[in-house]
Amino acid sequence: MLAIETRGLTRLFDGKPAVQELALAVPAGAFYGFLGPNGAGKSTTMRLLTGLLAPTSGEARVLGLDVAASPLAVKAQLGVVPDGLSLFERLTGEEQLRIHGQLYGLPRREAARRAAELLEALELAGDAGKVVQAYSHGMKKKLALGCALIHGPRLLFLDEPFEGIDAVAVSGIRRLLQDLVSRRALTIFLTSHVLEVVERLVTHVGIIHRGRLVVQGTLEEVRATGTLEETFIRAVGEARPAPPPLSWLAGPGGAGDGGA
Repeated sequence: MLAIETRGLTRLFDGKPAVQELALAVPAGAFYGFLGPNGAGKSTTMRLLTGLLAPTSGEARVLGLDVAASPLAVKAQLGVVPDGLSLFERLTGEEQLRIHGQLYGLPRREAARRAAELLEALELAGDAGKVVQAYSHGMKKKLALGCALIHGPRLLFLDEPFEGIDAVAVSGIRRLLQDLVSRRALTIFLTSHVLEVVERLVTHVGIIHRGRLVVQGTLEEVRATGTLEETFIRAVGEARPAPPPLSWLAGPGGAGDGGA
């Protein structure tokens, strides 16, 4: 069964394609890494799959449902951590999670129980009573992940979840996500520029370039001839020579310091 399937998915902006004829196939239970250079169409694709943006043409099916025909039924089963975090800065961490759960229809007591479990799992229990405004960027990323998980989604979308956070926070988030996938609790669709972390996490990979899907398969298939980074550079055709050294930092025997 496929958790995500698209056919001919296309989105134009001012007549120019941001995504062209996209044919994604994400198996249920997969940890899918969706990679591409800046401006390749990753965020547009995520917005199409989560029902935040209508396609110009083509079809997207998520969890067996047509996104265009059943947007609310699809959204009820999704968890989303966007690149730009949308949190209530004046609530405490515990309040943020509990209210988020209640917005998804959880009874107050159940939302509070799940919030407590999430705070413990995300290593935020000691900061549960602090307002979100006082959280570090990494703590906010963890809290946003908790908000995306509290209602029990079947499919989790993560847009650059590791950007701007330290190695300790990355490690904690990575362990939680790996555990969720290993228990087949849900399917994860991840975009990230941190290829080293992606390579240690994912089971499947898709690479988009200039709006087109250029590579797709299991991690083993995609990196059959090298590392994920090497495959990525070949796929997007952006291998570049090393830049020339700076003349004033050329080292001993270089061009000099430019002074008299």
